[in-house]
Amino acid sequence: MHKNILLYKAMLQHFAGDPRRCQHFIKVASLAKEIAILEGADQALIDLVEAAGFIHDCGIVVGEAKYGKGHCTGKIQEEEGPAVAQRILSELGYENENIDRICYLVGHHHTYSNIDGLDYQILVEADFLVNFYEDGLSEEAIAHTVAKIFRTVSGKALAKSMFGM
Repeated sequence: MHKNILLYKAMLQHFAGDPRRCQHFIKVASLAKEIAILEGADQALIDLVEAAGFIHDCGIVVGEAKYGKGHCTGKIQEEEGPAVAQRILSELGYENENIDRICYLVGHHHTYSNIDGLDYQILVEADFLVNFYEDGLSEEAIAHTVAKIFRTVSGKALAKSMFGM
């Protein structure tokens, strides 16, 4: 079975009983994969961004256990997530190089300066596309964020199409 299918199932277990978080990671992974395909990425990058989309918010569980439900900021997710991701990805047999990169992405997915690769850019854009809707952002806020942060042609086109920009 493909490792990303196993990761998907592992993340359903990780967020068991929390349908909002389950639906969030599913949507982020789907959009990340779609953007990667539309950007002409090779299969290795497509698989990597899909995996990163599935696991990007894994630190929330630990963060909420430490700081309380609703008090897990993006920074806390970045601090707590890589260790959780490392464990899950290792247990599923991901290659060390991919584990390292995915853990890096998990540890930076709320940091929007110094985006150092297409994989990182795609994950950030996919997460924003989902959060725009889930958080009920205004058209003005969405347009500002897309102009400031989005770099891929496909991510910008998805934002335009989804939000009528």
